[in-house]
Amino acid sequence: MKINFSGGDVKLKLITERLKLIFYCSLLLILFSPSLSSGAEIIWPEIKILNNEISVTTGLILDEKQVQDLKNGIVKEITFYIDLFRVWPMWPDEFVLGQTLVKTLKCDPVKKEYVATSFDGTTLIEKRFNEFDSLIRWALTINDLKLTNIKELEPDSYFVRITVESRLRRLPPVISYLFFFVPEKEYKLVKDSSNFQVRSNR
Repeated sequence: MKINFSGGDVKLKLITERLKLIFYCSLLLILFSPSLSSGAEIIWPEIKILNNEISVTTGLILDEKQVQDLKNGIVKEITFYIDLFRVWPMWPDEFVLGQTLVKTLKCDPVKKEYVATSFDGTTLIEKRFNEFDSLIRWALTINDLKLTNIKELEPDSYFVRITVESRLRRLPPVISYLFFFVPEKEYKLVKDSSNFQVRSNR
């Protein structure tokens, strides 16, 4: 009796060819993906307690490459996470609350137009600038952000953690699943404030 495996051989060959294609595409993405290392730097954060309100001032300084990318027209989406933590001596620090700000920076090198947006999850603010430096100052500086009222907190020691992420690309879900090892973030930075005390004010 003669058994014909030709149909199975064709399917196996197709699967092999697809796997090879995925492998080579993955290799190219790894080779040509930018490095996650970054010279960007979080400045401060500075914490103030005034009229029972905790306010945070912080910002981001970009490195020369990131500045040049912006000037060349590459859109940057930068997310700030401003999180309040309660200090526990013998346990992991406790996340209490946080705010998220998504900043988008766009430059048109031909028209010399500079546009930035800021979104806090509820309100979207868009501003246009005539100068690149003005765009950077507004988009990458957070001044006196009201975090919470100390009357809502238990007396204890706290600190604020600033996390900044710059998104590199948004991959479609299927592609993201196949190329799970390809980073979607350009960089991620974390910096903590000094500890500060909240005393009973009730």
